[in-house]
Amino acid sequence: MRWIFVDTGNHPGTFNMEFDESLVHSLAEGNGNPTVRVYGWKPTAISLGWNQSMDEIDISKATRDGIDIVRRPTGGRAILHSEELTYCVTMGSPAKRVLAVYNEISQALVQGLKMLGVDVTLEKSQPHFPSLYRSTSSAACFSSSARYEIQIGGRKLVGSAQRRYVGRNGGEIVLQHGSLLLGPDHKRLIEYLKLQDDLDRERLKMEIDKKTIDLSAALGRVVTFEECAEAVRTGFEEAWGIKFDFANQELSMTGAYS
Repeated sequence: MRWIFVDTGNHPGTFNMEFDESLVHSLAEGNGNPTVRVYGWKPTAISLGWNQSMDEIDISKATRDGIDIVRRPTGGRAILHSEELTYCVTMGSPAKRVLAVYNEISQALVQGLKMLGVDVTLEKSQPHFPSLYRSTSSAACFSSSARYEIQIGGRKLVGSAQRRYVGRNGGEIVLQHGSLLLGPDHKRLIEYLKLQDDLDRERLKMEIDKKTIDLSAALGRVVTFEECAEAVRTGFEEAWGIKFDFANQELSMTGAYS
């Protein structure tokens, strides 16, 4: 099986989400390859989960501050994409359940992160999402952790979500993407949430400060996007026993590589 690794660099939110889906559609039509993609966001963007209400975001304020608003094809809650590396894995489903694939992808990311010298672990518990989403803090992805999400000292480092699609031959295609925090700028999401009052805002700020961590803070130095991308690539190769081919940076929105 020919696996592709591609770094598409920084793009607006709509491009990033459409490109992830284009990789899925290419696989579904039998024309693509399983791919690990890494990318960034320019301008800064807020992405919402597929079923999340836009009413939870102060869109006018975000627009005034030059922040994109985009909806992800996957579930989960809002993320402010700034100082991070976003990864995306698209592949045919190996007849495994969502959490099993989630675990395998997390293990590959863990393998890469350990090369950077950081001690990461996986969350063992799974929250009751219907109850969680009724809470004030639920609008922010990084206010809680799900099973197999990656942590440092119990604080969330990577937030991920997965969706399954049906291919032309009836098989399933997996799309999983997630945010790996390089710096603390994700915390600014609180400025753009519609909360009841300043007390709720301060409580959520304290909660996210307590529950999240970024690589630069964990290692006491700046971790660059390029350094992290190399670690992610190597982690997948070692954990999964694969060898990537590299796609040309000139990419079409059909998911085909030129």
